[in-house]
Amino acid sequence: MISNESLYRQSVEGPFGKDGNRTKGCNGGSCREKIVPVLSAIKRAISGKCELSTAIENLLDYMRHDMGIDRAIINLYHQESGEIFSHKSFGMTEEEEDRGLQSLGDWIAEKVIFSCKPVMIPKICDDASFSSLRRSLLSAKDMKSSFFCIPIHRGKKVIGSISAIRHYDAQHLLCKHVEALEVVCCLLAQAMDMYLVENVDRHNFERHHREHKDELRDLLKPQNIIGASKAMLDVFAMLHKVAPTKTTVLVLGESGVGKEMIASAIHSNSPNADGPMVKFNCAALPESILESELFGHEKGSFTGAAQLRKGRFEEADGGTIFLDEVGELSLGAQAKLLRVLQERSFERVGGSKTVTVNLRVVAATNRDLAEMVRAGTFRQDLYFRLNVFPLMLPPLRERGRDVITLAEYFISKFAEENGKQVNRITTTALNMLMSYHWPGNVRELENVMERAVVLAEDDAIHGRNLPMVVQSAVFTDTESRQGLEAKLAAIEYEMLLDALRLHSGNLTRAAGELGLTRRTLTLRMKKYNMVYKTFRSGDD
Repeated sequence: MISNESLYRQSVEGPFGKDGNRTKGCNGGSCREKIVPVLSAIKRAISGKCELSTAIENLLDYMRHDMGIDRAIINLYHQESGEIFSHKSFGMTEEEEDRGLQSLGDWIAEKVIFSCKPVMIPKICDDASFSSLRRSLLSAKDMKSSFFCIPIHRGKKVIGSISAIRHYDAQHLLCKHVEALEVVCCLLAQAMDMYLVENVDRHNFERHHREHKDELRDLLKPQNIIGASKAMLDVFAMLHKVAPTKTTVLVLGESGVGKEMIASAIHSNSPNADGPMVKFNCAALPESILESELFGHEKGSFTGAAQLRKGRFEEADGGTIFLDEVGELSLGAQAKLLRVLQERSFERVGGSKTVTVNLRVVAATNRDLAEMVRAGTFRQDLYFRLNVFPLMLPPLRERGRDVITLAEYFISKFAEENGKQVNRITTTALNMLMSYHWPGNVRELENVMERAVVLAEDDAIHGRNLPMVVQSAVFTDTESRQGLEAKLAAIEYEMLLDALRLHSGNLTRAAGELGLTRRTLTLRMKKYNMVYKTFRSGDD
C-alpha cells in the first residue's frame, strides 16, 4: 500500500516526474478543468432541496466517463448501528452487486472508515492484503489494476467511503484522482450526513415503531381476525376496551366486512365467554314467525305449536346474542326488542309467564340507522339502546395490504381443502387485487380466491385466474378496456411483469425472453406505467 507521506509527495509533484518531464497529460481525465463543471453540478444539487441522489449520479458519471474508472462503490456508515452498507455503484455485475462490499475490498473500506485515512494500492496482484480468497472475487483484469478507497467525513465524523478499481500506467494519475475525489467528498459529506439522519435514522425509527405496533397488534388482535392495517388496529384497540365489559355493542359497516367475526371476538373476550353465542339474522325470516323465533312460544299457542319452544334470547341466556341486520326489523318487532334491551325480560308467544335472561347484546347493520330514525322507519329509543358503543368496521378497500394478507390466507385454506399445491400469488395478480375496489369486501375476496385456487394450473395464482372485473381494475389508470381487449391486455401485462421479475429489471434480457427488441419492450412498459427499477430486488 502507498503511505500517506507518499500520497502527499506524489500529489504535490503533480503531472511532472522527478526528472521534470511531463507524463501523458489528460489521459483518463487528469485535466483539472474537467472536474470544475462536476463540482458546480454537485454544489447545485446539494444546495436548496439537497438532492443527494443527483449529486452522486454526477460524481459517478465523472468517475466513469472522465476518470475512466472501471468499477466503483459508494459506502455509507451508520455510527449508531455500526453498519456499513452499499449505497451506489457502477461497473459491477449482478453477482458482484449481491456480494456488495466484498467485490471491492470490504476489509479495506472498514479500515478507511475507522481510521479516516485513504488507502491506495498501485497493483492489486502485488499487494499482500488481498488474500487468495479475496483475489478469487476479482477478475484477471482487476488483479492488474489499482485500487483506492477514500473516506467521506465531516471533521472527525466518518460518514462513508468511495472505493474504486482502475488500471493506471502512471502512478501520479492515481494520486491526482484520489486528490480530486477527496475534494468532492468534502462537498458531499454534509449532504450524506443529512441523508443518513433523514433516511437511515428514520428507517430505524419506523422499524421500532412497526415493532411496537406489532406488539400492540399481537396484544389486541383477536385470533380469528386477519389484518394489520392502521384502520384495523384502531378497531382492535376499541374492541380491546369494550370486550371485557357487558356493554351493548353496535357493529357498523358495509356488507361483507366481517361484522359477525367481530361479534364472535367480542363474545370470546367478554365475561360471558363461557356461555352460548347465539346468532340470528333479522332479515332471514318473515315477520309472522320472527317473534316466535326470538322469544319462543308456548305449547298450543298457534296452529302447529305442538310443544313449548325456547326462543333465541332464552337460548343465549348466560352468553351473547348477535342480532345481524338489525336495521331490517319491522317497527312492531323493534318495539318488542326494545323491552328486552331495557329489562332483559319477555314473554313467550301465547304465554303470560315472564322470562328473565342474563345476556349481552351485539347488533350489526349495514344500514344508516340515524337516517332511518329521521325517516321514521327505525325507532329512536331502540336506536339509542343499541348505539351505546358503536364500532365501525372499515371496508376492504381502505385496509391497504390487508388485501394481500387475507388473499394469502384464503389461498392456503382453499388449497388444502381442494388438495392443490398453490402457495403464492404472482406480481400481476397482486397488482390486480390491490387495484380492485372490492365492493363486496372480505366476502367477495374469499369467493374470488376460492375460484382462483380451483382454476390454478401450477403453484401460483396468476392474473388470468382472477375474474375479469378484477383483471381490468389494474388498467383503469391507463385506458378503459373491456371484453377481449381487457383479456389481451391482462395477458400482456402479466408476461411483461414475469419477464422483468425473472431478470431483475434487466431490459435486454427481459426483451430477449419475450422475443422483443429493447425499444419495443420499453414502449409496452410505458403503456402500463411500469419502471424497470422496481424489479431490481427480484421480489415476486
